[in-house]
Amino acid sequence: MVDSSFATVGAFLKQRVTSLEMDTNVYEYGEVQSFSDNIVQINGLSKCRYGELLEFDGGAVGLTLDLHLGGVGAALLGGNVSTSSVVRPTGRVAEVPVGDTLLGRVVDPIGRPLDGKGEISSTKFRPIESPAPTIMQRSSVDTALETGILAIDSMIPIGRGQRELIIGDRQTGKTSIALSAIMNQKGRGVYCVYCAIGQKASTVSGLVHTLEKSGTIANTVVVAAFSSDAAAMQYLAPYAACSIAEEFMYQGKDVLVVYDDLSKHAVAYRTMSLLLRRPSGREAYPGDVFYLHSRLLERAAKLSAEMGGGSITALPIVETMAGDISAYIPTNVISITDGQIFLESDLFNAGMRPAINVGLSVSRVGRSAQRKAMRDVSGSLKIEVAQYREMAVFAQFGADLDEATSNMLKNGERLMELLKQKQDQLFSLSEQTAVLLAVSNGVFKPYDKRDIDGVRKALLTFLHENAEAVMTSIDTSGKLSDEDKTDMLRAFDRFTAESGEKNGKSI
Repeated sequence: MVDSSFATVGAFLKQRVTSLEMDTNVYEYGEVQSFSDNIVQINGLSKCRYGELLEFDGGAVGLTLDLHLGGVGAALLGGNVSTSSVVRPTGRVAEVPVGDTLLGRVVDPIGRPLDGKGEISSTKFRPIESPAPTIMQRSSVDTALETGILAIDSMIPIGRGQRELIIGDRQTGKTSIALSAIMNQKGRGVYCVYCAIGQKASTVSGLVHTLEKSGTIANTVVVAAFSSDAAAMQYLAPYAACSIAEEFMYQGKDVLVVYDDLSKHAVAYRTMSLLLRRPSGREAYPGDVFYLHSRLLERAAKLSAEMGGGSITALPIVETMAGDISAYIPTNVISITDGQIFLESDLFNAGMRPAINVGLSVSRVGRSAQRKAMRDVSGSLKIEVAQYREMAVFAQFGADLDEATSNMLKNGERLMELLKQKQDQLFSLSEQTAVLLAVSNGVFKPYDKRDIDGVRKALLTFLHENAEAVMTSIDTSGKLSDEDKTDMLRAFDRFTAESGEKNGKSI
């Protein structure tokens, strides 16, 4: 009797075991060990990836930045957490909405609107971290990106797909140059992305107002991580801006991206690294701070025709202390980029705007991408400016100067006055070509240097009224033909004769 009952129970259990369906889903979770300064240490999550988004109890979101045995370290992007909170991996890396719906908007690094114009309706997203185009996917930089700034377009030209660093002390006009370059892209088919890192909200608001006033905001996206935001948001900002730009680039369009500025970006990354207890190196920056910027700037490129032919032109900004370009972050970024525009405090204080030091500024790509008309008239300009700067220093000692040196100094003074420009005073290719051709033909020699700005304005007005066909031809073709040059020289003679009759040697 006992044996038969055992057999019945055994058969029943065997039937239950064989009919049991195993649940193969594995739910991974972690637990908050500590939380301080927006850095969270978490136990568990052994399969978590670097850069993966984490979800905390209460709705907070974090970004995985450190993987170690037994747990992970993450930066909090929003919300509040407490010790012993449960953490779940989302399986997604950080991403940002992209597409035409972002044009004219101000967003934070994860795509949330900051301009009060409603939600972003984009349904397309790109990961914030993406691999840079390979060598075979790139082509040479052969098209000019005109900034409208005479000193840059003539001596330090920038090509579409280039990375040109803007470097200088604080309050020397770095952002103004970048802003002028964005404003000059209006109507040229170039999309712009401005990335503000660690700036005051009032500063970014003023910049957006300037873009709205100039009508440039319609083809511009502003990505802002304010100084009051967490270090993790400032860290993500330039990568998010680059992802937004990449969407346009891979559609075959040209994009200009401004990173303002990478010094604050490096400081934000240093803050996070120290809180994550990573080993520090020179100036307390972590050892991978070079890779921090190289993987960002290498994403700027001119794509090959097979890839659509789009481009990202990067204008990173770096702030120096007392003009020291040999500091850690400046030297890192200089070695990554294709040239730099160095702004000098002494020139700025002397009234030279933009305060570009021609001797320390260089473009390693742009000359080959420069428009032919500009190349024809600006060949010796940089040498002339450098010679004047050198001779002006020598003349300060009160030495007796011969007539040739004295004439060179006078011509140099007029040239420096011609290179001065206000932020909203942008010149087209034809206007720049006309001014430099006038310099080489002595049109400005009879005038005092205080009158140069007025003479330049009068000359350009005269040319638009009396030689508009020549100006249009230069802008359209990008070349200064012999016929156009002859017509322009005749216009110079007429201008000189008429202005001389009106007012002698001044206007």
